[in-house]
Amino acid sequence: MFIQTESTPNPATLKFLPGQTVLEAGTADFPSAEAAEKSPLAARIFAVDGVTGVFFGNDFVTVTKSEAVAWDHIKPAILGAVMEHYQSGQPVMGADAQTASGHAEHSGEDSEIVNQIKALLDSRVRPAVAQDGGDITFHGFDRGVVYLHMQGACAGCPSSTLTLKMGIENLLRHYIPEVTEVRPVAV
Repeated sequence: MFIQTESTPNPATLKFLPGQTVLEAGTADFPSAEAAEKSPLAARIFAVDGVTGVFFGNDFVTVTKSEAVAWDHIKPAILGAVMEHYQSGQPVMGADAQTASGHAEHSGEDSEIVNQIKALLDSRVRPAVAQDGGDITFHGFDRGVVYLHMQGACAGCPSSTLTLKMGIENLLRHYIPEVTEVRPVAV
């Protein structure tokens, strides 16, 4: 098994590509070791000292480290954990674990606008941020303001504010005049 790694715009996050499917559908975010108990793979990665977050996409695993450790010191252990997991035959997610489909539900008078927002996020934004090891999902829409949830490499990334304001906000405002602003939300 050959696992490739890619840097991301977030220096605290590294993208691991195991060369096979990680999740069939959706994403899974593990911001803590406690949350990782639902996934044998995430739990194994969190066993490495210095790991502070794990995120799964379709074909990648994004790992976030603390500032106190260097990638040179923990990358080999993470590679080993991923390889051991796939060789063990265990599932990536436990039987009771849920993957996220992405967007929050929204109904009401703005539902047509929200559907347009979600469609643009799915077609233009999410594929691009997945290449960087992250995900951005719809959280809410209120009086012209779109609230988005940042996950994986996007969470805590120094360039995420720029991505939100200059990229996503401009895109949504261009196609949907009712959108006036985009803000991140912590979940």
